[in-house]
Amino acid sequence: MKLSEKLNAVLRVPPLTRWRIILALLVAATADGLQLVLGPLGWVVVDQAIDLVAMVLTAWILGFHLLLLPTFVVELVPVTDMLPTWTGCVVAVIALRKRGQRPPPPPHPEEPTIEI
Repeated sequence: MKLSEKLNAVLRVPPLTRWRIILALLVAATADGLQLVLGPLGWVVVDQAIDLVAMVLTAWILGFHLLLLPTFVVELVPVTDMLPTWTGCVVAVIALRKRGQRPPPPPHPEEPTIEI
């Protein structure tokens, strides 16, 4: 198996289902809630562990998306982890994935032309 085929298998985007959406939102809300409970400075290692678990689980549930990377980096800044960044990121990824999975609109029937 070629390297590109292996990467495609690992980074594949699973179909977006209701349960995947609920599970991803639950993971994001839990991560944001735990960080809110820990306070603005949190426990240094615990905060980063929560972020790492949230990113891995979200990528596993919804498939990897580039929006996960800046969210992970922003969460490393001590005070910004008080914001619900994981929840916002998951909502944005879900919206983008839904738009990408939407079937294209049916083509407009062409009006018959009358030639004279």
